[in-house]
Amino acid sequence: MFENTSITSLESLGEFGLIDHLTKKIQLKHPATIKGVGDDAAVIKNAEGKCTLITTDLLLEGIHFDLGYFPLKHLGYKAVIVNLSDIYAMNAKPKQILVSIGVSSKFSLEAIEEIYSGIHAACAQYNVDLVGGDTSASKQGIVISITAIGEAAEDEIVYRNGAKEFDLVCVTGDLGGAYMGFQLLEREKRIYVNNPELQPDLSGHDYILERQLKPEARKDVIDILKALNIKPTSMIDISDGLSSELFHIASQSDIGISIYEDKIPMDPATFNMARELELDPTLCTLSGGEDYELLFTIKQSDFEKVNNHPDITVIGHCTAKSEGMNLITKNGNKHTLLAQGWKAF
Repeated sequence: MFENTSITSLESLGEFGLIDHLTKKIQLKHPATIKGVGDDAAVIKNAEGKCTLITTDLLLEGIHFDLGYFPLKHLGYKAVIVNLSDIYAMNAKPKQILVSIGVSSKFSLEAIEEIYSGIHAACAQYNVDLVGGDTSASKQGIVISITAIGEAAEDEIVYRNGAKEFDLVCVTGDLGGAYMGFQLLEREKRIYVNNPELQPDLSGHDYILERQLKPEARKDVIDILKALNIKPTSMIDISDGLSSELFHIASQSDIGISIYEDKIPMDPATFNMARELELDPTLCTLSGGEDYELLFTIKQSDFEKVNNHPDITVIGHCTAKSEGMNLITKNGNKHTLLAQGWKAF
């Protein structure tokens, strides 16, 4: 199946390059498998006309979270949200989850109970059943793998590959807050490590801290779109950064995309923290990730339905593939958009 004759570093491929390499030769054998790898969730057709959607994510200590400042209950909650967001990004609703966890002997029973209290809280908040999983010893700290199972009618599912030229590009909520929360926590950790007598100063930053430590999946958006009689032409959740997700939709849909800097929604708390840390606020919204908002495209005829909606912002439009990926700055200049989001390797 693989014909490499030399040694290739994972860093040279990156996360998505690795996924493409490992999955490009997969052949689906069952008619019930409507969608395999390549989207937010796999889709399996059921006999009664409904479809089951399945997605999974892996969180590793030291890679995806730092227990130096991440409360265990929040970790359990966020681990669930990461997966539920992928189901909502397919215009579907999650029903069940499975939880597998690996822990080292340094953790007590009470610590694991804290993680599971967060998991149970997320299940209650999103009306999801915990139906199984696995536990194992780990030599590398905590490892959490959650699989989410959702359901939708086949004709209601939205994929990444349906965007067309002239479609409008929309996002929910505001962006960059989770990344600013992460940067604030990292700054305070460095200060504490250098001088343990100094206590972290997190006062006044509740919004961006919550965006990082206790994010929420946009379950409301599915109902909002249905009430507006809108079925997006494509959709994805913003986990790796706005720019990376735009590239996913463009690549899958074989189009170009132009977005406008002054249209990207940003909370004042995000903007102010970026300035305090001497970071470009726009770059933080483009590359930060972990917002778990939804990015989607709609037909131009649906514009009036979303115009001035408090939860939805139109930030750009789809173009011909030949026009590429572009950011139109506040002063009207066009710059090539780069996918500079989360890098796993």
